Amino acid sequence: MTDTSTPRADDSLDAEDTEAIETTDADDADDAEETAPAGTEKKAAGEGELFRQSEIAADYVEGLLDILDYDGDIDELVSGGRPVVEVVGGRLQNLVGQRGATLEALQELARLAVFRQTGSPSRLLLDVGGYRANRRKELAAVARNAVEKVKEYGEPVRLEPMSAFERKCVHDVVNAMSGVESESEGVEPARRIIVRPAD
Repeated sequence: MTDTSTPRADDSLDAEDTEAIETTDADDADDAEETAPAGTEKKAAGEGELFRQSEIAADYVEGLLDILDYDGDIDELVSGGRPVVEVVGGRLQNLVGQRGATLEALQELARLAVFRQTGSPSRLLLDVGGYRANRRKELAAVARNAVEKVKEYGEPVRLEPMSAFERKCVHDVVNAMSGVESESEGVEPARRIIVRPAD
């Protein structure tokens, strides 16, 4: 098996990580589905409700930008059946963080703000400075490279640990290609994808 990860000091796998292998990746749905607090049910939201969620999240993010004294233009929209908030402007890299870690945390806070006002969990997608769009392109290249290796050598390729958003991007590319399949293994934050020949 080819391992494309680079060893890092903070990467530590234990027996629990290596035993948690799943062949389906429902949890890797774009940024993973949230679990609703006890006693709540997920309801299919209409376009108007989705836009309302993006407005609530945008207000929350705008408040954070004011506190941090950051300038940024905020767009609220609905795309792909989910609410989206995009923040653009200079000097926003700190809101993305290393490999999008800060962005993921901000997204969770914005989702909590939506839940607090609506009582329903949200699949809100937050993007800052076009990070997610650029990362999608990078991950598509990673996925195609892994597929090429699998097809050339016939051996599974193990990718580095990724967030749910990143795994979903890779799965989408791999699933669109014939002769290969992908699955996730491990638990957060060390959850990663294996690309292998299809049966």
